[in-house]
Amino acid sequence: MTPDKLFDLTGKTALITGAATGIGYMAAEGLMGAGCNVMIASRKQHACEGAAKELNSLGLRGKAEGFAGDVGSEEGINALVDEVKSRTDTLNILMNNAGKTWGAPFEEFPYEAWSRVFDVNVTAMFVLTQKLIPLLKAAATPEDPARVINTGSIGGILPGGGQAYSYGVSKAAVHFMTETLSAKFAPQHITVNAIAPGPFMSKMMAFAIGTEEQREEAGKRIPLGRVGEAEDIQGAVLYLASRAGAYVSGHTIPIAGGMNAAPRTSSASAMAAQD
Repeated sequence: MTPDKLFDLTGKTALITGAATGIGYMAAEGLMGAGCNVMIASRKQHACEGAAKELNSLGLRGKAEGFAGDVGSEEGINALVDEVKSRTDTLNILMNNAGKTWGAPFEEFPYEAWSRVFDVNVTAMFVLTQKLIPLLKAAATPEDPARVINTGSIGGILPGGGQAYSYGVSKAAVHFMTETLSAKFAPQHITVNAIAPGPFMSKMMAFAIGTEEQREEAGKRIPLGRVGEAEDIQGAVLYLASRAGAYVSGHTIPIAGGMNAAPRTSSASAMAAQD
């Protein structure tokens, strides 16, 4: 089994939510490079269409389609599911990546910051997976399971996430839900895993690591000495989506430069910089 076969996704179909930018976009590029056709969905249709056009211009083996998909409400989830079903009868890979955060001082942290963050980060992830299970089952075989990949966060592993109180708790829920869904669907040949990224350049993280100076400063508090790059996300997602990871389910993989295993003082400082 050579590497080109081990990570080959030729002919596979994936859906990635929140993929117009950031980690979802990085993952889409990695999957397309391995031959996967990727559907990109997020709230803003023009952003998804633009991202798909940009990805298709890179000359990768797979192709991208971009369209609107707002997972912030039940109505939006149902519309996204209908759109996906109009485009494919099977789904090899579902990457639940759409996310929301909210930052405010503890004394001022609003009631709605919990429901809004949990609606997108937790409830939508569960419901979208629920609605797309028939398409995942249609693609699944004992030798080549269908894959669900959830985007958690190092903030759901380490305490000390600055003022984003509901975000870290929601991501901890994502990690636990990943194990729960794996227990249910692994016997049906669907693996369920999560990634827990640390600081990566994205719209959500631009305030903290948007400049080279900020990235260098954040890197000093990360054991491997730098913030994450696109290839770091792509390698982990390709592993979970390909034959290489076909026997892995129920795990959350930190992609955080060793923060998860570092002394808690330094890790908490890095998390404060992240959030």
